[in-house]
Amino acid sequence: MGFHNTEEAIFTQPLDVSTYNTSLKTETSTTITIPIANVTSTKCSTSSKKNFTNGLTNNHILRHSFRTSDAIKTLSTTPSTFFKNNNSVKVECQVRARIPTSSGEFFLHLYRNNRDNKEHLAIVYGDNIRSNSLDASRPGENEMDRIIRGAYKGRLKPGQIKSDINDDDDSNISSIQLPPPLVRIHSECFTGETVHSARCDCGEQLDEAMRLMQLEGHGVVIYLRQEGRGIGLADKLRAYNLQDLGHDTVTANLFLKHPPDLRNYDVATKILEDLNLSTIRLLTNNPDKIEQIEEAGIKVIERVPMVPIAWQSNHNSNRIGKEVDQYLKVKVERMGHLLNIPETLLHIDNI
Repeated sequence: MGFHNTEEAIFTQPLDVSTYNTSLKTETSTTITIPIANVTSTKCSTSSKKNFTNGLTNNHILRHSFRTSDAIKTLSTTPSTFFKNNNSVKVECQVRARIPTSSGEFFLHLYRNNRDNKEHLAIVYGDNIRSNSLDASRPGENEMDRIIRGAYKGRLKPGQIKSDINDDDDSNISSIQLPPPLVRIHSECFTGETVHSARCDCGEQLDEAMRLMQLEGHGVVIYLRQEGRGIGLADKLRAYNLQDLGHDTVTANLFLKHPPDLRNYDVATKILEDLNLSTIRLLTNNPDKIEQIEEAGIKVIERVPMVPIAWQSNHNSNRIGKEVDQYLKVKVERMGHLLNIPETLLHIDNI
């Protein structure tokens, strides 16, 4: 299928979206009309918010919010006796299992919720972090039922028939004072994580978060099924084609009638609550993510930056590819992400 509007179906120049001017100091609302393929009226707002730099960035003093949380809230079609009140987000851990890897092991928790039919995940490092909804007794279940859905303590052994067997290592966990855990709230990215696309750094961020948590011995990656910053894989691929025509990731989303970032973290905060994590150290460059988490009652005592390997030292666009440079630069300049742009890129408008 092609465009119905043939007059301006092909274009090469990036659209001028003046809403994302980082010099704005007051809350504004701008309507942008894009006269191509009948795309009209995308509204975005920019507001001044508190800064989460931890002294590690000097690129931004403003936080740019394009949150449209209500847009992705849908009624659940999954019947459940657990979700009796649809007025607030509820989550339940259905099952967990031990996942061994070459660098260690973690427990993978699978969650359901009353807002969508997606299987959101929690990658949990450390036996001290447990799910309340997983451990809770369920009507009619026996010990083997609890073991099969992962509601056991310690490590399973062949022939085990009880779920609540104290492991020798478990007895020492409560006596160890651990710092608030590292938490990464990560949105699914098939292109970056599975096929290793160089258009983004998502796969690198996930690997680095898991590496840091493995080193510390405890932490959580909440893996949300929000492909393409919430627009889905199909529109994400359409956005890639628009980028090849000269548009950046923000303008491409606007052309497809999406805000620059459609993600929502309601489910993530409920998963944190279920894991008894009220105080965390958050691995992120996104101030909007911090604000949403804190508004839900989770205390973020530290922002731990996710600095791309390509931008850490000896920046070389020829080595890492110009597309990831452009992607990261747009996230800083047009979406307010907290990163220091390498000196070699500061005065380059079109990489």
